[in-house]
Amino acid sequence: MDAWVKPLDESVRNGVVPTHVRPDRVEVETAFRTIIQWAGDDPDRPGLAETPSRMARAFEEHFSGYAVDPRLLLRKTFAETEGYDEMVVLRGIPFESHCEHHLAPIIGRAWVGYIPQGRVVGISKLARVVEAYAKRLQIQEKMTVQVATAIHSVLKPRGVGVVLKAAHHCMTTRGARKANTDLVTSRMLGCFREDASVRHEFLRFID
Repeated sequence: MDAWVKPLDESVRNGVVPTHVRPDRVEVETAFRTIIQWAGDDPDRPGLAETPSRMARAFEEHFSGYAVDPRLLLRKTFAETEGYDEMVVLRGIPFESHCEHHLAPIIGRAWVGYIPQGRVVGISKLARVVEAYAKRLQIQEKMTVQVATAIHSVLKPRGVGVVLKAAHHCMTTRGARKANTDLVTSRMLGCFREDASVRHEFLRFID
């Protein structure tokens, strides 16, 4: 089944906008023209004439995660592991997201680990799950939980650990203007939460 799906009405609970209420491209570009005017510039001058169209395309890319069901990305697994039952960790997955409060960039990396029970998933799928949740309006705490919960609910491993480290431009380039800071969040499920030795083993992989 294709992981890229149109948002469904019932999926509004997951933050997906139903297709029947989404504005069309003309409305979006008109909104960007208004923002340019509000900022104090002329949207019709040569340097800005195509900016509303460019911004609409950029937003399609920034928020493409709304059209993806991350759980479908994890459906295909592999059982030929020779009984492998140790920790699997994908480290330093880069991601770009946007703060839902200011639409400012969130630039970071993710560490995702799990201990399989008989089956493993292709490692690229772990990166794609991170990407699917990142490409939405987000707060980092929620994204951390979403990634861990999706992996835990579909793969049903012994446990899952997720750590995100990210710089938030809503804080570094505006407002408090505290450069060179990052936010670290974590979510531990199953044996990663219950067994301190497992949790510590995973955290040793974080750099």
